[in-house]
Amino acid sequence: MLAIAIIMLIVSLAILLFKLSLPAISKFGIGFIWGQVWNPISEEFGALPFILGTLTTSFVALLIATPLSISVALFISEICPKKIGHIIGIFVEMIAAVPSIVFGLWGIFSLAPWIQNSATPFLKSTLGFLPLFQGPSYGIGVLAASLILAIMIIPTISSFCREVFRTIPLQTKEAALALGATRFEMIKITILRPSFSGMIGGVVLGLGRALGETMAVAMVIGNSHRLAISILAPGSTMASVIANEYAEASNAMHMASLGYIALLLLVVTLMVNGLARFIIWKWSPKI
Repeated sequence: MLAIAIIMLIVSLAILLFKLSLPAISKFGIGFIWGQVWNPISEEFGALPFILGTLTTSFVALLIATPLSISVALFISEICPKKIGHIIGIFVEMIAAVPSIVFGLWGIFSLAPWIQNSATPFLKSTLGFLPLFQGPSYGIGVLAASLILAIMIIPTISSFCREVFRTIPLQTKEAALALGATRFEMIKITILRPSFSGMIGGVVLGLGRALGETMAVAMVIGNSHRLAISILAPGSTMASVIANEYAEASNAMHMASLGYIALLLLVVTLMVNGLARFIIWKWSPKI
């Protein structure tokens, strides 16, 4: 019954968002997805900059957070002494308890100046030939939002991976070492390979939080409605534009367009999780 209630909750939420966004769906149709103009005055709305901003910040955050999270999980569970690892694990999990607005303030006053004064010159001198690292940098922007998201999702991915690694029998590890495997080979063969689907699950949980994170991203991303290729430029996500404009929606079409974005965000989240479930199913060992 509880599972049915959860399904009905998701369905009712989708119906509510559909009703709210129906005027925008009727006016713009599917073209709303690749529309690039967002002008409440002239009632022209397009969601492409926000969709790309959401996907870019989330996947850049995953590229940064995934190897760090798996490394932290391996260090705590396999390399570090148990007592010290337990203490480190507590501190890593405490990051998840920090309110997002605190991350946002830290991003504005500490991270953004560092990006503008230190990270940007380095990136332009080494990778400036790529469009992703061109253009002026104001500190706040897609890169700042991605770094904030990476820090925020590390506890989620790391904690999940640690629980997955704990399911590996000790006898399997000892057998690999007894057969002459080095510690690195033992970790690779007996831990990482069997835990692949579980690690994907942890990454998906982190991605789910990154897709829906609002306040911290809204504070450091710059909230620009323009479509930009560079991650140094300001941008917006679907969640941040809803948070910034919902209370000040100037007309009914503006409100409906925000509801349309919320509906798209729900669809994107369900699609990403569905893809992850397929990957887990595909790579899980068949009995």
